[in-house]
Amino acid sequence: MLAQRLIERKRDGGRLEAGEWRALTLAYTAGHVPDYQMAAFLMACFIRGLDREETAALTEAMLGSGDRLTLADLGVPRVDKHSTGGVGDKVSLVLAPLIASLGVAVPMMSGRGLGHTGGTLDKLESIPGFRTSLTLTEAKGQLSAIGCALIGQTTEIAPADRKLYALRDATSTVESIPLIASSIMSKKLAEDLTGLVVDIKRGSGSFLPQLERDLELAESMIRLGADHGCPVVALVTAMDRPLGRACGNALEVEEAIHTLKGEGPPDLLELTYALGVEMLLIAGIVESADDARRRMEKAIGTGKAAEHFQKIIEAQGGNPGVVDDPAVLPQADECELFNAPRRGFVARVEPRTVGRGIIALGGGRMKLDERRLRDYGAARRLGRAGRAARNDLRTRPHRGRDRTSSAAAGRRHQ
Repeated sequence: MLAQRLIERKRDGGRLEAGEWRALTLAYTAGHVPDYQMAAFLMACFIRGLDREETAALTEAMLGSGDRLTLADLGVPRVDKHSTGGVGDKVSLVLAPLIASLGVAVPMMSGRGLGHTGGTLDKLESIPGFRTSLTLTEAKGQLSAIGCALIGQTTEIAPADRKLYALRDATSTVESIPLIASSIMSKKLAEDLTGLVVDIKRGSGSFLPQLERDLELAESMIRLGADHGCPVVALVTAMDRPLGRACGNALEVEEAIHTLKGEGPPDLLELTYALGVEMLLIAGIVESADDARRRMEKAIGTGKAAEHFQKIIEAQGGNPGVVDDPAVLPQADECELFNAPRRGFVARVEPRTVGRGIIALGGGRMKLDERRLRDYGAARRLGRAGRAARNDLRTRPHRGRDRTSSAAAGRRHQ
């Protein structure tokens, strides 16, 4: 009767008290509330919305449903970065080792591909042997040793969110600002952070193309962080075209490695620096944005950031040789080239269209062919016989999951 009563109240525009959010969340996590009732409740929340107190109560309920990292004894600032998802967005692969190499602990908890966007975990797992499913004990040990752990949501952290998110994905209730904010922050607050930087994507390739909704999400997450003593800084960045030149799990890892060596696309490097400046400022280890930028440029220029990525890969069971030789990554069985027939420009690459063709199906489903596209010509001048793109086709499945992937280049504006 608890669930039915709360569904009716939310359906009719009413609100729930903190204790009711906690009771419903824990009952659903324990299996005492069936999916069909929780699906109806989520749809009522999606349509009617949640006020600030309700959003905070749901966040607290999901946070309290599991364990948390305890990292204060590390003795250094702990800062994470979260992105709302984009096409070709491999910033986390560059940013985490870069910031960790400068003395900030980065407990980065990421997700898999969703909708038309790629997932950081899928990209990392294209590195032979790389393991993202660390326990909290393993993650803390790695953070103590090398200052960074790149992990997925464990069964220990916010299990209520894990179960609710899967149901939201199946019931088209993902794009609710209060539900998005509480889902993200329940996981981030469980990391025992001293600061969080959020990259909120705006544009046709984002989940929330409207600026007013982006700002609403930013404000909600900032408030939730403040309520828990975790400062949050949010940047709204463009996702009106794919980021960088490559999309697809292995290709994005390769591009991230080049970027860690200072050889990546300008748009990817600039966004990495913009987010990194905020991470270093919120960590309190630099005096100014200029100081932060200089330190990051030095870490990349000296090879320190790339070396740190090697340490992370080795610590998580991967082959660190991939940093020196990206050919270690899975390679395409076939390569198809596209040439520009005449001089000109590729004026626009639509990220949502590209993204729909690149993400892994996941959920145990599998297709035998994997498609990757690396675009060499978008948003720049093409010579008379310039190469416009390369399409890499992979006919063997990787690790039992379909990994359909693609890429396109474009400029990024902060």
